[in-house]
Amino acid sequence: MLKKISMTVLTLVFMGVFLLIPSSSLARSMPKGKLESTREMRAVWVASVYNLDWPSKKGLPADEQKQEFIQLLDDIKAMNMNAVIMQIKPTADAFYPSKFGPWSEYLTGTQGKDPGYDPLEFMIEEAHKRGLEFHAWFNPYRITMNHTDLNRLSADHPAKAHPDWTIAYGNQLYFNPGIPDAQDFIVDGIEEVVKNYDIDAVHMDDYFYPNKIAGVPFPDQETYETYGKKFTHIEDWRRDNVNVLVKQINDTIKKEKPYVKFGISPFGVWRNIKDDPTGSNTTAGMTNYDDLYADTREWIQQHHIDYITPQIYWSIGFQPAAYDVLTKWWSNEVKGQPVHLYIGQATYKINQNTDPAWSDPEEYFRQIELNRQSQLVQGSMHFSLKDINRNPLNVKKRLIEETYSKPALIPEMPWLHQKAPKKPIIQSVKKTEDGAVLQIQNDPHSSASYYAVYRLSNKGTYEFVQTVRKETGSFTQTKDILANQKKSYTYKVTALNRLHHESKPSTKTVK
Repeated sequence: MLKKISMTVLTLVFMGVFLLIPSSSLARSMPKGKLESTREMRAVWVASVYNLDWPSKKGLPADEQKQEFIQLLDDIKAMNMNAVIMQIKPTADAFYPSKFGPWSEYLTGTQGKDPGYDPLEFMIEEAHKRGLEFHAWFNPYRITMNHTDLNRLSADHPAKAHPDWTIAYGNQLYFNPGIPDAQDFIVDGIEEVVKNYDIDAVHMDDYFYPNKIAGVPFPDQETYETYGKKFTHIEDWRRDNVNVLVKQINDTIKKEKPYVKFGISPFGVWRNIKDDPTGSNTTAGMTNYDDLYADTREWIQQHHIDYITPQIYWSIGFQPAAYDVLTKWWSNEVKGQPVHLYIGQATYKINQNTDPAWSDPEEYFRQIELNRQSQLVQGSMHFSLKDINRNPLNVKKRLIEETYSKPALIPEMPWLHQKAPKKPIIQSVKKTEDGAVLQIQNDPHSSASYYAVYRLSNKGTYEFVQTVRKETGSFTQTKDILANQKKSYTYKVTALNRLHHESKPSTKTVK
């Protein structure tokens, strides 16, 4: 993990596995005057499908939707997380005005009905106000959740205009991954968002070819015969369809806005070792490569994504697919590659699963500590916010008070080339009744998107206090609410660009 904090470690044996556990009590002292901060992705998924996280129900008035979302962001910020992953296209529909899909039914209760405002624009603005990255989450192929009737879709649904692009499987409709025009349509829909909105990343999860239904083949033989002639096996053709889509999306994003990241959160197992000696030592009943036709290794090795977040939704030591085994396997996959590895954490399973480990209050925190021992695991993404807010086994309270008690900067991606901004100018620091207010000059020619505020600690180092989004206008203002009126404080402020490359600091003292 990219950390600026030097830490010694304790070696413990847990469930037969040697773990390196950091001991804050044994941490080496920092050099005087050094900026003391951690870089760690801390993100949370906010699902809109079935109104899982937001909005809480269909048809809420716009003002209530906005207030709900603001509360969710405040919850995220209170946990010292630094990114939100918002599902904006759950079923080939949209949480924004789009040429490539109707308004989502999860907003108004009626697919195609205008909610009276632009939710995506609102959500991005509110996330950025709080210094949070906004990752726009797309489901590329899914059209319906529980039926296959085109007539039930809104009149302006693109699937009605192109029924030949659709394919039914089980009780759902999909865009057929094997039709090039359908692939282009999906890419164009993502390009629309990248062009028109100030997002930080495009995000996709584990929905590629649908989960297999026992005894029911996916009905794409005719499509294969039309478009897959150069492939001997239909499975290789299916994997190529997904690979082509992933490459197209990345190329399109980078051509439009090179600083916008592209990340995918696949199922937690690429291949089992029995099917491939380079696969993981697991016996999972489903895999990315063989069942979902998602060749995650290919995307990493071809540099078609900027981050990968495998959903390792099992406990440490779980025999069929162990968290510790898979975290190590994925770490080896990204070694030496310009791809960040974050881990998808199964908050939803805490105290709600037949595996006894999920009833142990320590399981979740052992997993995060295990992540932190790898130089290759750069953070976590938690599924989902409502599950954290349930506070099962006190997990939310412990995240706030222990695991995420201090804020963290987002890891840099040096392969997305941007120079660090020049150092900012602190215009003033003034004491108030409840803290100290810093005013930072906004240089219109600077590449700064954020400012990081550090405060001189009793150890003589500068402790990271907060990230603040650069405001429009001449100045950005932020408050350090922990400042004591009777003490003098020295602050350092750095500027960070969109990709969190950090400038040299400026310093100012208030007495």
